[in-house]
Amino acid sequence: MELLKKLFDFVMHLDIHLRALIQTYGLWTYFILFVVIFCETGLVVTPFLPGDSLIFAAGTFAAAKALNVWLLFLILSAAAVIGDTANYWIGKIVGPKVFHKEKTRFFKKEYLDRTHEFYEKYGAETIIIARFVPIIRTFAPFVAGIGKMTYGKFLSYNVIGGVGWVAIFTFGGYFFGNIPFVKKNFSIVIIAIILISLVPAVLEVLKHRKKKPDRSD
Repeated sequence: MELLKKLFDFVMHLDIHLRALIQTYGLWTYFILFVVIFCETGLVVTPFLPGDSLIFAAGTFAAAKALNVWLLFLILSAAAVIGDTANYWIGKIVGPKVFHKEKTRFFKKEYLDRTHEFYEKYGAETIIIARFVPIIRTFAPFVAGIGKMTYGKFLSYNVIGGVGWVAIFTFGGYFFGNIPFVKKNFSIVIIAIILISLVPAVLEVLKHRKKKPDRSD
């Protein structure tokens, strides 16, 4: 519970924490951001890490010249693509063993099932679409590894999705982050980004529940 509180505080005050990070670590900030984005996309056990909001916040600091926007874009794009690649191979190697287990120690089986349903609906395009959906984003490459998608096909969708995702939020933060309203209401903007990114997943859950047969008869 304490960890969740700290994580919530970090996400809600990303601007404050990121400013402190840059002041303390300087150029090492790029490496720290790389690690966070890599873990959020590459490790099935860390879907709770900030992705969209962190990249957007980093973009706002690039606009303030605290970070180089092009270097930031290249580093985070690499983190996103390499992270998904690692996740794909983890799914390829250990995925079949855990996919059929009802209980797993490190993550919820329902996340896997939900991502599999998402995958069944959108096919290979899931790798691109899922980039913009928290949790699904982390599990999509894992499920792709379990499935029959070849690595060559996966890699093409991975690059398009990863670079597109990072570009939208990096340059979104860069161009809009220093608008006075955004700067004064940064926490509200972060909440809005999180809520908007959750909309597709919520809609999928609602559609799935509606399709379930009524067993009350």
